[in-house]
Amino acid sequence: MSDKQPTPKKRRWFHNLRDAYTITARTYPWIGWAMGGSAAVIIALGVLIAALSHGSYILWVLLGITTSLLVSTSLLAWLVRKAMYAQVDGTVGAVYAAISQIRRGWIISEQPIAITRDQDLVWRLVGRPGVVFISEGPSSRVHTLLSTERQKAQRVVKNVPIHLIQVGHEDGQVKLADLESALRKLKNILTKTEVPAVHQRLAALTRTTAPIPKGVDPTKVRPNRRALRGR
Repeated sequence: MSDKQPTPKKRRWFHNLRDAYTITARTYPWIGWAMGGSAAVIIALGVLIAALSHGSYILWVLLGITTSLLVSTSLLAWLVRKAMYAQVDGTVGAVYAAISQIRRGWIISEQPIAITRDQDLVWRLVGRPGVVFISEGPSSRVHTLLSTERQKAQRVVKNVPIHLIQVGHEDGQVKLADLESALRKLKNILTKTEVPAVHQRLAALTRTTAPIPKGVDPTKVRPNRRALRGR
């Protein structure tokens, strides 16, 4: 019997499109009507322009179809992220679902660097703005957790800006859907070569910190992406 594992099927662009539609339709069930309606209106406009200008119907219809596809996919791309955030908001590991979409320019911890028995989490990002600690959980509990992580980081990366962000719906917290915008507002301080050096120092610090509380599985604190895709 051969031990050769079957080669996984290559994902095509239409697979991603189907998954995006499935995710979006859960939160916005009208998305199909919106995409179909916009396509019909744009194609109809193309036919109308062809009739009024006595131009080529074929040319204007093809242009209308191309434009309608662009508008429909743009609408889907805009709504899919909002839908995903709405579906995972409030679940343990929701922050990772957001920051994993914005890896460009950031080094992101694959696992939470701090976690409590109450499932309060802290994630760490390192980028040109410095070090960012992002928490999940009630403000009354995560405030101390964030302060502790900042103090530990300051001991190994002095003179590096450290930012604390609480994700949630309480006063002073940032909504999950607004997290990417909050990160973009941070001013760049470090150079591109300094970012990995800071990350390495913090990674070494994390490996020497206290273990995760018993009964807490860090591999289960992130939303299941297969579930998001409806599988």
